[in-house]
Amino acid sequence: MKGFKNFLMRGDVIVIAVGLVVATAFSTLIKSFTDSVINPIVARFAGGEAASLGIPLGEKGNHATTIDVGAFISAIIYFIIFMAVVYFLIVVPYKHVQARRGVTVFGDPAPAKTCPACLSDDLPVGATKCKYCTSDLPVA
Repeated sequence: MKGFKNFLMRGDVIVIAVGLVVATAFSTLIKSFTDSVINPIVARFAGGEAASLGIPLGEKGNHATTIDVGAFISAIIYFIIFMAVVYFLIVVPYKHVQARRGVTVFGDPAPAKTCPACLSDDLPVGATKCKYCTSDLPVA
């Protein structure tokens, strides 16, 4: 039981849990924004209801057989706004805090080399043999 308690009290688990709660709260807020602001704008451009911005597959007026393009556009806008909020309110401050600690996160990937035999492209630049097919690599 002590090991489980130590696992739960690690800083990583707490940070992830808080991040999940914050993301859920932002998700609710942004969903409300898209439903209350974006959907009426999409409906205005559709000339009435957002459902009219769709492709009917069956009888006209049967919403069960309509491809709802308006709802899809709203979902795309929701996703973009949500990801922007997560990036600017969670990722950017996290990068800043970690940089102050001397840790680089979300940086550019390390340079890599490609194996000519098996085409693996994740080999370190200084490698002389491929870790997958063990063929010799050209010296860079």
